[in-house]
Amino acid sequence: MRYLLLFLLSVFGSQITNAQIYEFGIFAGGSNFIGDVGATNYISPNQLALGGIVKWNRSPRHAFRASLTYTNLKVEDSKSDDPRRIQRGYGFKNGLLEASLGIEFTFFDWDLHELTLKGTPYLYTGISTARHENFFFDNNGTLTQENTSSWAYGIPMVLGYKQVISPHFILAAEIGARFTFSDELDGSVPDAGSREQFSFGNTNSNDWYVFSGITLTYTFGQKPCYCDF
Repeated sequence: MRYLLLFLLSVFGSQITNAQIYEFGIFAGGSNFIGDVGATNYISPNQLALGGIVKWNRSPRHAFRASLTYTNLKVEDSKSDDPRRIQRGYGFKNGLLEASLGIEFTFFDWDLHELTLKGTPYLYTGISTARHENFFFDNNGTLTQENTSSWAYGIPMVLGYKQVISPHFILAAEIGARFTFSDELDGSVPDAGSREQFSFGNTNSNDWYVFSGITLTYTFGQKPCYCDF
């Protein structure tokens, strides 16, 4: 184990010393949900979302990116445009902690060692996983907690614009939809198999959630030597 740790330190330590450009910072914005409960507007933030973000700018056109974001999804049928949902009157809150890892692509070259005020649109995608609480609605429409949690895996699809505002700080605004491979976030498909009778909604349509907000990151590192990668 000792020799393995020394090997990893020698490999990754030399990469850091020889320098790529790194960024770390915060995300702040809002969240909203699209599923079998509540409104179906794709961009309609109604709850605070906060998180942290780290980037490794591997070339002037792409960066590896990781983030951790928390929000408390709030969903109400009364906010929907569908009269049937309004009449049904379901609603819930569900704490959601998302971890995401992927690649960010810039539309224009993004060389942070050029001392100019530059900006570029960007796209981000990869994989995400979100921990959420499980619950269901009984035949009377009463929300019942299952006292368990699940992980919803998904694909983030993010569009944003970032701007250098000082030699070490970057400000960005982005909107990111997450398509999940789960239909459990809104209680329409109870996690416990014995409660299948409480399923409702479109079982062929999985859940979505959206983060809209800004990021502020601090960048550091020596001048990189970009290689083919």
